[in-house]
Parts: sequence; C-alpha cells; structure tokens
Amino acid sequence: MAEDVPIPYLTRVRDYYLALGFPEPYRFAEYPEVPFTPLQTPLSACRIALVTTAAPYRPELGDQGPGARYNAAAKFYEVYGLPSAGEPDLRISHIAYDRKHNPATDPACWFPLRELKLAAAARVVGGITDRCYGLPTDRSLRTTTARDLPRLLDLLREDRADLALLVANCPVCHQSVALAARHLEANGLPSVVIGAARDIVEHVGVPRFLFSDFPLGSACGRPHDQPSQQLIVRLALQLLAAATAPRTTWQVPLAWSEDPSWKRDYCNAALMTPDAIAAARAELDREWAVAAGLRRGQPPFSILRLFKSGFLR
Repeated sequence: MAEDVPIPYLTRVRDYYLALGFPEPYRFAEYPEVPFTPLQTPLSACRIALVTTAAPYRPELGDQGPGARYNAAAKFYEVYGLPSAGEPDLRISHIAYDRKHNPATDPACWFPLRELKLAAAARVVGGITDRCYGLPTDRSLRTTTARDLPRLLDLLREDRADLALLVANCPVCHQSVALAARHLEANGLPSVVIGAARDIVEHVGVPRFLFSDFPLGSACGRPHDQPSQQLIVRLALQLLAAATAPRTTWQVPLAWSEDPSWKRDYCNAALMTPDAIAAARAELDREWAVAAGLRRGQPPFSILRLFKSGFLR
C-alpha cells in the first residue's frame, strides 16, 4: 500500500501549523556533519545510561494518564536524574505523541528500563547507570544546546556512563534527543537513538538510529508486548556495537498492525474540517500560555520536589 512508508513528519508538522494560522512553520535543526565515537570497549563491559523525554508523574498537575489531553502543566524544563532502582513512574501527557493510535497504557513503550535491566542481567551490557535521565523537549535550539546538553553530559560523566540510549516521543522530542546524541558523541560518548520519526532524526543527523515504524510515543515496542520491547532494546544495543560510521540507521523488523492506514492521521491538516482546525488552534494557544507561565515562574526541578510530591516514597 502507498501508506506503508514512514510518516513524513517534517511535512505534516509544517502544514499543520500553517493550517492553524502560524505565519512561519517551525524549522528543525539540520547539520551536514555528524560526530561519531566508535565503541572501543566490549558492550558487555559498558555501563549504559537511559535518557528519555518522559516526565515524572506529579498528581497535583492534573490528568497525566492514558488518553489524557495534552497537559502543558506536566512539562519539565530542566534535565533531571532519578534512581534507576525500582520502577520510576514516567509519563508522556506533556508532549504531542499519537493520542489516537497509541493508548499510552504501557510505559515500557517510551521508557525501556525493564528491558535494559534484563539485558544487564544477561550480560549483554555491563550494567546501567545508577540514575536514568530526563531531557526537556524545548523548541528553543539555543536553550537545548547551551543549557540542557552540557548538563546532561555532566550527569552522565558523574555516573560513569560509557554509553547512552536515548528515546524520543514527539516530533520536537526527536530533535532534542538527536541533538543530545550529537553532543554526547562529540564528547566521546557513544550513543543510540530509538525513535519513530525517521525524517526528523535523519534531518538533524545522528550517529546511530534505530527506527520503529510505530505511532509516536511507542518507539520501544507495542503496548504490553514484551517480546517486541525486548527485540527493540536488543537491536539498539547491537547497533551500538555494530555501527562503523555516522548516520547508521536500522529499522525494526516489526509492523504496528497489518493495516498501515493509521499513518494517515497524525497532524494531517488535510483531514481536518475548518471547525476542527479552529478548535486545535484555540487549544494550542491555551496550552502554550500555560507553558509560558511555567517557564517564567516554575522553580527548579529537583529531587526534593519529587519527594514532597510522593513520587520517590
């Protein structure tokens, strides 16, 4: 079928925002050169860091569960590190994942900590860093590159990470994660990105990319389907070791469903009525106003705040 090709997110997002009345579409970063650090230590001897764009659940911030509407109040604006022990409750209500086709009922789809722990137990990797890390999704290229990426690198160095596995969820998440992979590689840390927006990641340019042709927010597997989740993490680890040059992309050999028509829907302005476009613009304006207020007034994201909210109890 003609639809059984990767979704053209760059075009979809551009046309969507033009349809909503924005005079100029968002411009994703693009670089001709890609840094690359080859893996020089056996994978089985390396400590791997898990980086996500998911946010810690904070019940005081409204609905963040499966099917929740876009919740700008749940966004975070500083890189965080949380203990890898246990099962951190990380969610994606704050970003523009595919709410129609991804039920968001299984965190393993966007936060594959369990599968990494199994890989470590099987000595596929040497271990996992004591913390996992959250990278903000920021449309500001300057903020991401000048503030967030150096902080992320500092945290990974503190935790003696040898490698990094980064998971992207929404369109801008894919840019943020791709920029992070570039920064880590330029500073000697091999990385692999798992994502579902192939064109965005390859537009930015990364060393290693594992592409899942799944709805946004489910790049690490089908919901409640551990075999698919395990396969994807193991492929990402294999790619870390196998790549010999930058811009190496592998595709997950799985389909989301037998019917690829789900790919028509995400941010497809051509399928929206004028009333739907007006409603989408109004909702976006409301959510961006919330986000702007948080940027101005939100105190620093900290482990102390998480303890106070009950997240780490």
